[in-house]
Amino acid sequence: MELVIELAQAVQQTVEDYAAGEDWKAVSYPVSDTARQTYSVVVVPDLPRPFPARIIVMARVVGDYVVIDEDTTDRPLYKELIRAGIPAEKIICLYAGETLPEVTA
Repeated sequence: MELVIELAQAVQQTVEDYAAGEDWKAVSYPVSDTARQTYSVVVVPDLPRPFPARIIVMARVVGDYVVIDEDTTDRPLYKELIRAGIPAEKIICLYAGETLPEVTA
């Protein structure tokens, strides 16, 4: 159980880092649902809005996998997760067409 908690904490921190330090004409907000182990960053552009508010990255922990549902950045989340110590074979990029293996509870 501790491994899953550490995995969730690593994913949360890595995703939330996308909300800081960018030079957008927008405000970015980290959105974390720790009960569901789902983490995202929403960007809301300044007025007048050149594009609607949107999720730029979203990832969740499913068993001992990290599932990336969305990544529209030029700094791929899967690379940042690998840098954070998560093995590449445990990262599933659903937005790129990868599928999650059968997960047993």
